[in-house]
Formats: sequence, structure tokens, C-alpha cells
Amino acid sequence: MNIAIVCYPTFGGSGVLATELGKALADNGHNIHFITYQQPVRLSGFHANIFYHEVSVPTYPLFDYPPYETALASTMVDVVLNYDIDVLHVHYAIPHAAAAYMAKQILAKQNKRIPVITTLHGTDITLVGRDKTYRPVVTFSMEESDVLTAVSYNLREETYANFSITKPIEVIHNFVDVSRFNKKPVDAFKKLIAPNGERIIVHASNFRKVKRVDDVLQMFLILNKTIPSKLLLIGDGPERVALEQQSRDCQCGPEIKFLGKQEQMEDILPIADLFVLPSEYESFGLAALEAMAAEVPVISTNAGGLPEINIDGYSGYMSDIGDVNSMAKNAISILKDDETLKTFKANALEQARKFDLGIILPIYEALYQRLV
Repeated sequence: MNIAIVCYPTFGGSGVLATELGKALADNGHNIHFITYQQPVRLSGFHANIFYHEVSVPTYPLFDYPPYETALASTMVDVVLNYDIDVLHVHYAIPHAAAAYMAKQILAKQNKRIPVITTLHGTDITLVGRDKTYRPVVTFSMEESDVLTAVSYNLREETYANFSITKPIEVIHNFVDVSRFNKKPVDAFKKLIAPNGERIIVHASNFRKVKRVDDVLQMFLILNKTIPSKLLLIGDGPERVALEQQSRDCQCGPEIKFLGKQEQMEDILPIADLFVLPSEYESFGLAALEAMAAEVPVISTNAGGLPEINIDGYSGYMSDIGDVNSMAKNAISILKDDETLKTFKANALEQARKFDLGIILPIYEALYQRLV
């Protein structure tokens, strides 16, 4: 099939999932056309049947804000007509679903039928989409999609609770390519980070307030009093500057490293002993799933869709939002001895395998085939 995928090209979960989905579909022989304003960060190297179409938004003095949605819809029309696209899959409702509706109507006037799938990822529903400025358009665009999917049962319920949606929402969980995170041996790399055998704690996010990155630091300060450890903070965002200053001011400052944005998480996660995700809300928690695929147990909150992937007492532990003492206590219980840690690592990998690419990809392919 010829499949067009519309997404954000950034480090966020929706862009990562959309890009990895496209790459996997291409490996299965489909022709994949990415439509976005710059090349997705996870789209590297040459792929014979992957194509990238950049959305160009001309600037005119008339516009204070360039009309990206209009340019996006026009690019969709152009790609669908010139590459005989069978299905249009848009990730993240705003503004992609609305632009897809516009493109679909334009194409219908030219006797071209194009089915549209909209995949909801999280903040497009729980934060941005609920704003009264966007709500009517988001609601209409979701209803007009041929198929509406969500990455977790929690997100599906959040959508029904906050929007007047009558269309069924199919849940297709996020996935991970478990084989990609099977990086061994990693002992030499781990020795560089923790030369004295310290435990390595990792957090990765876009450092927005909802991620509660300061809770990561507070939990680590408690943990480090009992278990010698190192903290690796991966990513960038609005909360990073303040967190760096807090780190410099605390006694554990030398044990904390900020690594910035990293594209190849499969090179870093396998050296970790624990992954921490204390978010106020996660529609799914793709970063946690990737950690589990690398055999890293997870300390997380019980917010949003996290209970769908992190099994309390098995693949890690969950705590209430903001309860850093509970998180530290749980972390210590996992890291206290090698045998306990080994058990949790094995369990984390086993849980990740339930969301492996090989399980989820056929569900998407069946959905495309059904629409075509």
C-alpha cells in the first residue's frame, strides 16, 4: 500500500511513534510518505521506500502567523494525487485532523476518495484540545475522521469524558521494537558513567511542567543517601534551566549529568538500572516502555495510561503524583541487591514484549486494509 503519515517531527511521543510505525511499515514493503515541516528526528539513513515531503509555508507581511494548516492541507492533496496514496494517517489531532478533513474534501471534488485515520496521543486531547479556542474544530475533525484511534484505554476514556464524541475510538497501544534495545555488551560504557559500580538512574522527557522533573531530583537525593548512584537526565525543555541550578546547589551535584536531546536511546538505556517517570499525566508513557525493552525497571506515578504498561511490584513500582518518598523507597527496594534488581529487569523486559512491534504492527496493517 501507499500510506501517507502526518506527524510532528520532534522528540515527543507522537512523532516518535509515527516515525517508527512508518519505518516498520516500509520494512514490510509498503511505500511510506511522511508529510511534515521538517524531517522527523527518528528518520535517519536511507530507506528505499520511505519518502519525505516538507510542508513549505510562505511568509507574507499580511500574516502575523503563517497559515501552516492551509499549507499542510495543500501538501496532503499534492502528495495524495501524485503518489496514488491509499490511506492518510494523521498523528495528533491538532492541527493535523482538521487539515486532513480539508484535504479530503478537496480531493473528493476531484473524484479521489482518501480514508483518514486520526490517532490521538495525549495532550492533543487532555490539554490543547480542551481549550475553548480549539475544542469545536478538534471535536468536528475527530468525528469526521474515518477511523479514530487512541494509544491507551485511559486516553480513550479521557476523550469521551471531555468531548461530545459519538464515533467509536479504537485502542491501539504504542509499541516498541524490543530487538532494537538489546544492546550487549554495555559493561565498558557503564563503567565510564559509574566507575565504582554505582547504580545508574535515568529520566528522559521534554522537561515540561507535566513531567515533574524536579520530583526526579528530589527522589534521587533521598535514594543517593542509601545507595550510591548516578543520575542521567535526557532531554530538554522549559524546566531544564531551573533543574540544572538546583542540581548545582545540592550535595549530589557531581553525581548528576544532563545529556540533552538524544536520538539513539537504545545506546543509553541498556546501561541504566532504573528509569524514573514521575509525570502528572501520561497518556501512555512511551519513554517508560522503551526503558523496559532495555531491561530497565520503572518507577512511575499511577497517572493516566501508565498502569497499562508498568505493573506495580512486577516491572517496577507506581506511586501517587508528587510522593517522592514513596518513589525513593520503591527504588531502594529494587536496587538494594543484585538478585532483586535482576528479577525486576527480567520482568520489565517480559512486560515490554507484550507491546512489541511484531504484535502491534499487524493491527495497523489490518486497519489500513479494512479502509482500503
